[in-house]
Amino acid sequence: MDALPPGSTLGILGGGQLGRMLSQAASRLGFDVVILDPEDNSPAGRVSRGQIVAPYDDPNALDVMGKVCGAVTFEFENVPAASVDRLRAGGARVAPGPVALAASQDRVEEKTFLNGVGATTVDFHVVDGVEDIIAGLERLGAPALLKTRREGYDGKGQVWVKSARGAAAAWEAVGGRPSILEARAPFVRELSIIAARGWDGSTAVYPLGENRHAGGVLRTTVAPTRVEAKTEKAAKRIARAVLDGLDYVGVIGIELFDLGEGRLLVNEIAPRVHNTGHWTQDGCVCDQFEQHVRAVMGWPLGPTTPHAEVEMTNLLGDEVDKWASLSTRGDMRLHLYGKAPARPGRKMGHVNRVRPLQQT
Repeated sequence: MDALPPGSTLGILGGGQLGRMLSQAASRLGFDVVILDPEDNSPAGRVSRGQIVAPYDDPNALDVMGKVCGAVTFEFENVPAASVDRLRAGGARVAPGPVALAASQDRVEEKTFLNGVGATTVDFHVVDGVEDIIAGLERLGAPALLKTRREGYDGKGQVWVKSARGAAAAWEAVGGRPSILEARAPFVRELSIIAARGWDGSTAVYPLGENRHAGGVLRTTVAPTRVEAKTEKAAKRIARAVLDGLDYVGVIGIELFDLGEGRLLVNEIAPRVHNTGHWTQDGCVCDQFEQHVRAVMGWPLGPTTPHAEVEMTNLLGDEVDKWASLSTRGDMRLHLYGKAPARPGRKMGHVNRVRPLQQT
């Protein structure tokens, strides 16, 4: 795939914070950006050349985007598959592709794919009703985690099931929708790896980060985290197996359960730039957003060697009101998303605390 020169236009489906930071990275490389988002005056739209205000499945909007953009990408995985198909049918270069989108939109398909390429996950059971939850608990053991097969993020659309007596309540809690029951993973910590693949099959992998959650929402990522050599080797093997298995183009986030002694299970994949990769903005010469733009536009992938250790902390809700004090810290860099209002739990920004890289 030929590299698109500076001055070309990148289209982004989605106008949230990830689209905003992608647009900013694209602008640094000399690209124009057009956003498609149903919300007028979106965070990404305000830092881009233009925004098409329309639903993601609007055929006229998609046709316009396909004509004016040299390449199109997306900031979240729940973009309608039919929208990507229409863009591609019109001749647009779209990355990541439909295979990655399909795998990430359905948790059963996702886990089936992952195990098929040797990226092992927890055991799971397909759920279409209360009886399936009870059968799954008998096979997987309790407690087990019930998640909707589609959609759901930041702890939404999921509930722990402690016993068969709680099956009916759990089914009601997820809205009676097709779901997946996942076995509990005996992990010691959660890790993540950010990786990229170009049109030519070249790959670039960032160091591992360690994540901490609260209430199902990511609070902090510390990277590069200290891991044994065999753990790092296993994570990179998983990343490359996933990238090649999906014939992927762009940046992908892969969440991992660290079981210790170099053993890893894949929790989930996200076919886009990822919250756990925000540390790269201040820890690497080429951050995940520039890397994604490079890959999609056909440029050579950038370096992933870290030059600092970073602790990324999400700013949720009114925590963003601390911007004045955070902006005076010499060891912190503030990234705000231009969102309003600051609802409880809403991601309003993040702050990267930068420390000298520890030599090992």
